[in-house]
Amino acid sequence: MKQVNNKKAFSMLTAIVIIVLMSSVAVFVMNISGKIVKSTTAQYQNEQAELYAKSYTEYAILAVTGNDRATKCLSTINGTIGTPSSGNGYVIQTEIAYIGPSSVIGNCAGTRKLSTNVTSVETPLTVVIDVYVKYRDPDNTAQRRIVHRRSIQKI
Repeated sequence: MKQVNNKKAFSMLTAIVIIVLMSSVAVFVMNISGKIVKSTTAQYQNEQAELYAKSYTEYAILAVTGNDRATKCLSTINGTIGTPSSGNGYVIQTEIAYIGPSSVIGNCAGTRKLSTNVTSVETPLTVVIDVYVKYRDPDNTAQRRIVHRRSIQKI
């Protein structure tokens, strides 16, 4: 009779050890899964910011070509995507500076990036476009991340 009780107790002890081991493995898997999700989210936000920077660069080139520099100087383009105040959006700031002779630049001479004046009439209009995309870090909403893209384009 005693042998039957010992076998039941040993089976119960084995079951408890297996449950503890399985729960440890489950905790480990959940921990790894959480880190992968966090990493994927951060990578997604960074890639999205890079794409917004590229898109706003192309938009700035289009806006400069369609703008009449004799009457108005286009020096900034700003935009927001999503709701940046809640941490789920992007703030885009685009700064445009012009390089070239005054006859080509028009009223935009004050935005020059070069300290010297280009005097050659053959020099085409060139713009320097700086795009800054700001977004919040998903782990630390008080911290902002910034993606910067600088492009030089002949118009």
